[in-house]
Amino acid sequence: MNKTLLKSKLHRINVTQVELNYEGSCAVDREFLELAGMQEYEKVDVYNVTNGERFSTYLILAEAGSKTLSVNGAAAHKVSVNDIVIICTYGSYDESEAKLHQPTLVYFDKDNNVTNVKNKIPEQRLKSV
Repeated sequence: MNKTLLKSKLHRINVTQVELNYEGSCAVDREFLELAGMQEYEKVDVYNVTNGERFSTYLILAEAGSKTLSVNGAAAHKVSVNDIVIICTYGSYDESEAKLHQPTLVYFDKDNNVTNVKNKIPEQRLKSV
């Protein structure tokens, strides 16, 4: 049996452009994609932290070093410039691969500078009441 696990994540990246009439769906700085192990035309899920919207689309390349995140076409209705989003890819892993799997997690500041790259999300602790 295969399991679907988080493969990579761009965490809290800011939308820099919204292009309703542009071909392609989500343009991301090529350097960010390489760092996260994502690739052009890969399916992604986008989670808009700012407004709660969630949608699936695919990646296209934006100029390396531009810090661009442009949401295009129909998906442009789901975001606004300066919205904070999380972009995730997933992979299918067999039982032995799943036990060893570590995702690539790329974290950003408000100016789309990479602040950290990790392979693990800390265990969440419950808040005391």
